[in-house]
Amino acid sequence: MMGIQELGWIAGLIIALGLSAAHPAFASDENPDKATVVQGNNAFALDLYARLQSKPGNLFFCPYSIRAALTMTSAGASGATAKQMAQVLRLNLEPQRVHQALQTWLNELNMGSGGPQGYQLQIANALWGQAGYGFRNEFLELTQTYYGAGLREVDFTNAVEEARKTMNSWVAQQTQGKITELFKPGILSPASTLVLTNATYFKGKWALPFDQEKTEGTPFTLISGEQVEVPMMRQTAVLNYFEDNDVQMLELPYAGAQLSMLLFLPRKIEQLSALEAAFSEAYLQQLAAQLREQKVMAGVPRFTLKAEFSLPEVLKAMGMTDAFTLPPADFSGMTGKQNLCISEVLHHAFVDVNEEGTEAAAATSVTMARGFARLPSFQADHPFLFVIRDTRSHGILFLGRVMDPRE
Repeated sequence: MMGIQELGWIAGLIIALGLSAAHPAFASDENPDKATVVQGNNAFALDLYARLQSKPGNLFFCPYSIRAALTMTSAGASGATAKQMAQVLRLNLEPQRVHQALQTWLNELNMGSGGPQGYQLQIANALWGQAGYGFRNEFLELTQTYYGAGLREVDFTNAVEEARKTMNSWVAQQTQGKITELFKPGILSPASTLVLTNATYFKGKWALPFDQEKTEGTPFTLISGEQVEVPMMRQTAVLNYFEDNDVQMLELPYAGAQLSMLLFLPRKIEQLSALEAAFSEAYLQQLAAQLREQKVMAGVPRFTLKAEFSLPEVLKAMGMTDAFTLPPADFSGMTGKQNLCISEVLHHAFVDVNEEGTEAAAATSVTMARGFARLPSFQADHPFLFVIRDTRSHGILFLGRVMDPRE
C-alpha cells in the first residue's frame, strides 16, 4: 500500500501545478510555448523530487511556487548565472518567451478559479526591496508585467524585524492563514537587499465527494512493515483507473473538471523505491495515457501534511552553483552591478485532503544579499583536527585530533 509520503508528493505535483501534459492530466497543448513551459515545470518538479526523496517521512512541496520565484529571480541574472538557472529550472525558451508563457498558463488556471462549481486558486508574487536601493527599471517592469510583482520597499538595514513581520503577514494573507511564518527570526539580516516571494493557495471540492459516514479506521502499513490505524475515506464510483503488475493509478477529479489528483499505488511496499526511480515525464505520460473510466472501489486516507525546506544546497547540487556566491554570481540585471547573490531559498507547503476535497498552500522566497551568500556556520559536532601555531612564522607548535571531547 502506498505510504502517505508518496500521496502527499502527488498532491503537491498535481494540485499545485494545475496539471499539464497525455490524458486530461498530461495532454498536448495548442500553445507551443506554454506547452514547453509546462513540460519544463514538470521536469523540474521530478528533478527536485529525486533530490528530496531521500528525506525520511512525509514529503510535500509546490514545484510551481519554487519555480515561479526562481524564474522571477532569473530575470535579473546574466551570463553563466542565467545559463545555470535556465538549465536547472528547465526554462527551454528565450527568457521573454518563458515569462510570457508562464503568464499565459497562470491566466488559464485563473479562468477556472472562483466559479461556483470550480476551484479557488490564488497565486501572488511580490518583490521586497531595501528602501532607496537602486534596482533597474527594466527588471522591475518585467516582474510587474508578467508576475504582478510590484516592488514594496522595506528597511532591512535598520528595521529587519519589522520587514520580516510585514513579509510574513503578506504570505499569511495570500495563503489564507495556512503559512504564517515563512521567514523565521534570524533568516533575514541587514545585508538582505531584495526578497522575491511567491504564494500559492488552492482549494477544490471533489467532483464526487466522499461520504463522511463511510470513513472508518483502517490498518495502514508503514514502510517499516508496522501497521497503524488511519481514517480511510471510501467510495465506489466511475473513475479513471489503470493497473498493471507493478502499480495502480487512480484519478480523482475536482469540481469543474479542470484539476484532479492522481494517485500512484505500488502493488507491494517493496516496489515503492522502484516506482520512485521510474518517475519521469515519459513514465507519467505512459501511465496517464492508459487511464480508462471504470467502476472502482476507492479507499484514500484522510491526511494533512506540512513541510519546510531550505533549498540552496539542493539547487547547487542540481547545477545552480554560481548564483549563491560573490563572485561569480551575476545578477547585474537587477541593479546594473554585479553586487548581489542568492543567500537563501525557502519553501513552506501545506495540504489537507478530506471527504469534501483538498486545500493546499505554498510559499517560496528567494533572498538576495549584498557581498556574500549566507553566513557560514561552524559546528564542531564531529571529530576534528586542531593546530596551535605561531602567527608570525606560521610554525606549528601543537597539532591534535579530537575524536571524543568527553575523554
